[in-house]
Amino acid sequence: MFAGLKTHVTAVRRKDNSIAYFEVPKKEIGWVQALKKIPFIRGIVGIVEASAKGAQHLNFSAETFAEEQGEEQAPKEEQKESFTGKISMILGVAVVGVLSFLFGKFIFTLVPPTIEQVLFGNLFVNQIGHNLLEGLIKIILLVAYIYFISLTPMIRRLFQYHGAEHKVISAYEAGVELTVANVQKFSTLHYRCGSSFIVFTVLVGVIIYSFFTYDTFVQRIVQRIILLPVVIGVSYEVLRFTNLLRDIPVLRYLGYPGLWLQLLTTKQPDDSQVEVSIASFNRMLELDKQARV
Repeated sequence: MFAGLKTHVTAVRRKDNSIAYFEVPKKEIGWVQALKKIPFIRGIVGIVEASAKGAQHLNFSAETFAEEQGEEQAPKEEQKESFTGKISMILGVAVVGVLSFLFGKFIFTLVPPTIEQVLFGNLFVNQIGHNLLEGLIKIILLVAYIYFISLTPMIRRLFQYHGAEHKVISAYEAGVELTVANVQKFSTLHYRCGSSFIVFTVLVGVIIYSFFTYDTFVQRIVQRIILLPVVIGVSYEVLRFTNLLRDIPVLRYLGYPGLWLQLLTTKQPDDSQVEVSIASFNRMLELDKQARV
């Protein structure tokens, strides 16, 4: 998926080697655009928006894949839908995507301090030590989770397309012609990636939590929940800051933690996957150009 100034585009290759496109024009809602201009608030709005749009595009890819496999929908009265499918029908794919993100974020926020409290509750008197251990546990859980899901064929293929997207963007930013041969020369890693944002939420969280104290484990959990929007907002600003500094020799290292995580969330794509990514990117550029006319 590529997000342009006016349109989001996803491309999927069909069995007959043709490419299907899913095109979603950007809808500019006044109050949302206003929030996107406010530092720290814009990060929260951006993440929610990205979760909603990402769910829509993944749903398109899944439906296209199902069609290619020859799966036919049974009559409604005979359909045995999954729980997720029923929820999606009621709330809509975009809303389910946002709820899934929020649920995952809450789990990832609450489980590490619980593990740290159980294993190391009496290890430190200073709460900063507990915060550091909590952050370390988050990193371990995150890396382990991404590694194990990447072993499945479906997720590995998704990560290959993720790498192809990064290659295409890097090639475009370098000003080279977008051919498969040219694009394949570039790295699968890119500074402006959501994977970097995930790492920064862990690192920034450790710092922010250190400014607050708690007396009980319940207070610690409640504190984490309340501070979650703050962590997301600050992490987004840190990500923007590191992107601005990526061309400065010394300061560019600030973005390296995110790049290291991308070693797991991106895989080397094959030529056919790069071809699909190029087609998606070119279609996005074409639609943006048409919208400006």
